Amino acid sequence: MATLQDYRDERLRKLDELKQLGVNAYPAESHRTHNAGDVVGKFDELEGQTVTVGGRVLGLRKFGKLAFIVLKDFSGQVQLFLHAPDVAELDASRGVLGMKELPLLDTGDFIEATGEVIKTKTGEISVGVKELRLLTKSLRPMPTELTSKEERFRRRYVDMNVNQDVRDRFVRRSKFWQATRDFLNQHGFTEVNIPVLEHTTGGADANPFVTHMDALDQDFYLRISHELPLKRLLGAGFEKVYDLGPRFRNENYSDEHLPEHVAMEWYWAYANWQDGMAFMEEMYKYVLQATFGTLEFDLNGKHVDMSGKWEVWDYATVIRERYGIDVYESSLDEVKKALADNKLEVEQTENRARGIDKLWKNIRKDVVGPVWLINTPKFISPLAKSNPEDDRVVERFQPVIAGSELGNGFSELNDPIDQLNRFKEQQQMREAGDDEAMMLDIDFVEMLEYGMPPACGWGYSERVFWIFEGVTAREGVPFPQLRTEYDETTKAIYPDVKLD
Repeated sequence: MATLQDYRDERLRKLDELKQLGVNAYPAESHRTHNAGDVVGKFDELEGQTVTVGGRVLGLRKFGKLAFIVLKDFSGQVQLFLHAPDVAELDASRGVLGMKELPLLDTGDFIEATGEVIKTKTGEISVGVKELRLLTKSLRPMPTELTSKEERFRRRYVDMNVNQDVRDRFVRRSKFWQATRDFLNQHGFTEVNIPVLEHTTGGADANPFVTHMDALDQDFYLRISHELPLKRLLGAGFEKVYDLGPRFRNENYSDEHLPEHVAMEWYWAYANWQDGMAFMEEMYKYVLQATFGTLEFDLNGKHVDMSGKWEVWDYATVIRERYGIDVYESSLDEVKKALADNKLEVEQTENRARGIDKLWKNIRKDVVGPVWLINTPKFISPLAKSNPEDDRVVERFQPVIAGSELGNGFSELNDPIDQLNRFKEQQQMREAGDDEAMMLDIDFVEMLEYGMPPACGWGYSERVFWIFEGVTAREGVPFPQLRTEYDETTKAIYPDVKLD
């Protein structure tokens, strides 16, 4: 049975033969005028016209003076029909191959074909080839199927060639973020890109990645959130501002979390959390409709209809009804007992805030939604503004859909004294061993002392896309991180390369 190395050796032989003929197997230029999808989809308009198409060879059959090639590009695929008397002969200087050189082509090669748009006798829309050029010689055969998850993740470029649905997923992912930008831009928001490297990172409960900048001889953190720099922009005079890009949290993988992922946050001066809730209900509908073409989804056995008005749940009420615990007056021992009774993990470093959050997440997993979770306790939300009607809670709103929290919004805290005190509490938690507690950012406090207007803030990550797409986090990104490994075939093919 032929091995990958056997196939590669045969293709290397063909590449050498092409070189001996004077053909450049990797030319820089292409002259494509039409894509494959248009040739097929607009046949009535293009019939009889001369076009140049380019793409990857999916199949090649030769019968005497006739040959048929299936060509695929991003838009679709089209048949190339070659009739020997009509096809130009070898012109090595231009990379043109004649019928005699067809045996030097393989599936996976990229070629360019110029000819008339026709229908063959069997009714197949085709390009009647007059001239064939080689654009790229492939040295490895593309598999016809790929099912191993490990192999799919390691060679995602193969996965997307073999499994069209995977490639289509990332087209939708692109539409998701484009729709996000479109909605914000249409509502007067300005996109401002903020640093990824920060002296002090904050805006979320997360363990950061640490790196070192040689130019300043100082450690920096990869941002865990976009929040604090964007709120500095509110202090600078911006009124509607957002950023969209990667953030990094040095935590474990899960079906809903990756250490590196894309997220968006917006901040809106002179708006409050109620304004934000109404805005985001509208935004969710816009983005999901633009991405998926529907507002009804079946997700993990839950039928979710995003077209109607959302339910609103009170945090303390939900916890009390489920566990009999008073969120504000309960002791740490009572929280630990509730965790243990519900077979939830109880860590040695457990504190009330973490414990109560775990209890909520145990409820969350069964929620269909869409639901707004409101009135979160202040000790769980150190950056949100207190509710003037109940100082124990903050003006925070979180969407819960299909068992997941798919965003986070606040009336933003702009009292510098209050913010400093909350930072100090978080710092004490860090010093007590909580690596995910927020760092004290004195520059942010100073900005607040200069003055920041009342504002609403919101953030969501690509988890929203993963949930509505119905995939895990690793399936939902094009190139998930994996531990570096090299298989024996790779080591054998490149014996002179040090891979360890």
